[in-house]
Amino acid sequence: MFVSYYRRSSFASTLSAVHLPPLPSIDVNAQPAPSSADEISSELSSVLADDRRLVALDGVHNFRDLGGYPACGGTTRWGMVYRADGLQRLTADDLIALRERGLSMVIDLRTDGEINERGRYPIEQHAVAYHHLPVLDRTWQAEDVPEFGTDHDFLMWAYRDMLRVGGDKLASALGIIATADATPLVFHCAAGKDRTGLLATLLLSILGVPDNYIAADYAKTEEGMVRMRAWAMEQSPEAAARMANSPQHYYASPPGVIHTLLAELRQEHGSVIDFVGGIGVSDATITALRDRLVAPNE
Repeated sequence: MFVSYYRRSSFASTLSAVHLPPLPSIDVNAQPAPSSADEISSELSSVLADDRRLVALDGVHNFRDLGGYPACGGTTRWGMVYRADGLQRLTADDLIALRERGLSMVIDLRTDGEINERGRYPIEQHAVAYHHLPVLDRTWQAEDVPEFGTDHDFLMWAYRDMLRVGGDKLASALGIIATADATPLVFHCAAGKDRTGLLATLLLSILGVPDNYIAADYAKTEEGMVRMRAWAMEQSPEAAARMANSPQHYYASPPGVIHTLLAELRQEHGSVIDFVGGIGVSDATITALRDRLVAPNE
């Protein structure tokens, strides 16, 4: 399934009680701000539309580069970290394209059941370091999900729960991304929206990317969902029917969700840095992520 509802895993620590002192060496507001709302909108649109952003592939529809975003003291590096949807659909030509990019590591955030049912990255055809970090233990069935009136309300419910029960896996992923031999790498889930979106949000926030850029990157996922639907119509009638019969909540990525989520993390924990510290991300990992993934301003 291409849906993004999940059942709770056994990881049940309560994160809201964690309050750590801020890290003095990390200034999450260090990036310069554009001088007007018009400049913010123009610059953001230009960065999102960069030709390097989307990696066009035949079988995967949401493979995107996280480079080019303003960050603390610089810009996120191109060609280092990618986010994506289900990589089991990669074609032979797709694998050639990823080899040419030097892809060396894959972080798979899906459940055991999803991998058993649909497969994983074809490491037999392209040898990469493969890490399976299931953010949740199994997908929810539709009858397990409460009714919600808006996409925003549903997604906030889902993401709060994912952060609560899957925080240790997200922390592990951040630690792996920080290692010296990790990049170029890609992290992914099924649709490249929810589990992938949460990890991207935490990573970009750690790097000092402004909230409006993080939210816009998340919202760009809806374009990938359109491509995925079009592919399903042609290549997988069963998947197309399943998507057509699913609630719109499953496929939405409104930017306001990320603004609300980041605001909640700051309100409850002091900062995003404090939150990730509470789930197991060390100061050294945060420093390594910034050193490796941010190109300093000249």
